[in-house]
Amino acid sequence: MSAPSPQSARRTVRITIVLLFAAWLVDYADRLVINLVLPSLGAEFELSRGRQGLIVSAFFLAYALAQIPGGMLADRYGARRVTLWALLAWSVFTALTGFAWSFAVLLVLRFAFGAAEGIFPPASLKVLVERTTPDERMAANGLIMSSNAVAGVLTPLLVAPLIAAFGWRSAFFSTAALGVFVLVAVRMRLPAPLPRTEPATGTVRPGVGGVLRLGVVWRFSAMMFGYSAIVWGFNTWVPSYLGEEYGVSLAAAGALVAVPALAAAGAIVVGGRISDRLGGHHRKVIVPGMTVAAVALLLVASSSSLTGFVVFGTIASVAVALCYMPILAVPLGGLAPEQVGVGSAVVVLGGQVAGMVVPPVVGAIADAFSFQVAFASLVLGAVIAAVMALLTPQDAASFRTATGASRLPEPAKEHS
Repeated sequence: MSAPSPQSARRTVRITIVLLFAAWLVDYADRLVINLVLPSLGAEFELSRGRQGLIVSAFFLAYALAQIPGGMLADRYGARRVTLWALLAWSVFTALTGFAWSFAVLLVLRFAFGAAEGIFPPASLKVLVERTTPDERMAANGLIMSSNAVAGVLTPLLVAPLIAAFGWRSAFFSTAALGVFVLVAVRMRLPAPLPRTEPATGTVRPGVGGVLRLGVVWRFSAMMFGYSAIVWGFNTWVPSYLGEEYGVSLAAAGALVAVPALAAAGAIVVGGRISDRLGGHHRKVIVPGMTVAAVALLLVASSSSLTGFVVFGTIASVAVALCYMPILAVPLGGLAPEQVGVGSAVVVLGGQVAGMVVPPVVGAIADAFSFQVAFASLVLGAVIAAVMALLTPQDAASFRTATGASRLPEPAKEHS
C-alpha cells in the first residue's frame, strides 16, 4: 500500500476524531442518564439508595465483563465492525430501558446495555491507533475523550428538563435515537486505516493469553480503577445529594453539575497534550493531580455551603480529569497494534470494575452515615492511582522492556 499524502493523512485523523468524539459522546450520555433518573426510579419503584446503586452496578458489571471479549472481537474481526455492532446493540437496549416496569427488569436491561457498550472502548481505541501516528495519538485521544466531559455538561442541561416535562422514560428514547444517528455516520464516513510505520519484528508472542499474563498491564488497570472510583463514586450521587442536602431541583442540579464537567472537558484535552509532550512519564501528572484531588474531595466532604461544594468539586474534577490520558499513554504506545484491543480492554476493565463496585458502596455509606463520609471515602481512589503511577513503566520503551519486547510486531490487517 502506498503511503498517503500528508493532507490525506491529516484528513483521516480529523474525521476519525470527529466520529469517535460523537460515538463516545452518546456512549457517555447514555451512562449519565441513569444518574439523573435515579431519584425518579427510587420514587416510582420504592428503592433505597443501595438498590439504586445496584442499577448502576448492573451496567458496570456487564461493561467490565465485556471489555476483554470486546478487545478479542476487535482484534479478530476488525475495530470498525465491532464499533458498529456496539453502537447498534447499545442503542436498542437504551430504548428498551424506557419500557422497564420493575426493579428486576431494570437490572436485566442495564446489564444487557452494559454488555453492548462494553465491547466499544477497546474497539474504539483500536480504530484510533490504526488511524493515527504515535506522536499525535494521545492528543487525538484527549480530544476524543473530552467528549465524556462534554456529555457531562450537555446531558444534565438537556435531559433534566426533558425528564421534568415528559418523565424519565423519555430520556432513554432520546439518547437511543442519537445512538442510531451516530451509527449511520460512522458506517458511512469512517476512513480506512493508515499504513503502519512501526518496526515489524519483535519477541512478544501476540495473542490474548500473552497479553493477559502481562502484570504491567494489570498495574495500569489498577491505576484506572483508582481514577474511575472517584469519577463514578462522585458523579453518580451528586444529583441526589444536591436535592436532599440543599433542596436543589433536578434541572438546577443539572446546571450545577455542568460546571465541573465543562472544566473537566478542558482538563482531559490538556492531559492528552501533556502526555504527548512528556512521552508518557505519567507519574509527573498523576501523583500531583491525585494529591490535589484528594485534598479537594476532603474539602467537598467538609463544605457547609453549596458554593463550596461546587468550587471544591470542580477542583477535584479538573485534577482527576488531567490524569485520564496519562494512564492510557504508555500502554497504547507500548502494545503491538494487534494487541491493542485486548491490552486496552484490560486497562479500561479496571475503570469498569470501579464503576461496578463504588456506586453501591458509596450509596450504602451515605445510608449508614452521610454523604459527607461517602464523598470523603473516595480519597482512597486517589491513593490507589498515585501508588500505581509510581509502580509502572514511565514510557513506551520501558513498557516494552517490562513485557519482554523491544519492538512492535507486524500489525494485523483491518477487517471490513
